Amino acid sequence: MNAPIDVSETVLRTERLILRPWKVSDLADFFEYASVDGVGQRAGWLPHKTIDESRKILDGFISEKKTFALEYRGKVIGSLGIECYDEESYPELSELGGRELGYVLSKDYWGRGLMPEAVTAVVRHLFEAYELDFILVGHFERNTQSARVIQKCGFEYIKTIPYKTQYGTVEICVESILYNPRKSGGRPSGSEF
Repeated sequence: MNAPIDVSETVLRTERLILRPWKVSDLADFFEYASVDGVGQRAGWLPHKTIDESRKILDGFISEKKTFALEYRGKVIGSLGIECYDEESYPELSELGGRELGYVLSKDYWGRGLMPEAVTAVVRHLFEAYELDFILVGHFERNTQSARVIQKCGFEYIKTIPYKTQYGTVEICVESILYNPRKSGGRPSGSEF
């Protein structure tokens, strides 16, 4: 089941990043990376066409209290959301508490190891502060960079499913899971994963 999450008062620090709640003043940084072709499509959304489009999404980030801004050297360069997963696709997890991660990073910062650093910090936080049983994460089959992030962070493949993007296409999504190592018996009984 989807566990309740609220990151509106949470700040996580890594070696190079600050993961924190979004602020209205982050709008220019957000639009800067969200409007670049090739960034959003990897996560199922099209580049933002106007700053007003970014403003509406930013307002959602703030009000929904489940998405971190990734700050690097004083600039927001990406986001990491703690999303609700599709419970119907995972009946075997119905007795366990979990969530699904979704993330995006400015094209200017790809290949520097920043996203594995952010994901590792959020995973640790969710397992320690919220005592989640598991965390899911998915990537489009063609997104090899995201696949490497998932592998580096220790997630295990569980299934491949179709995913309808916000712009109407269907992508093949490779889903992976990470169980909380602090919890005994975290895996569902009779599970193949």
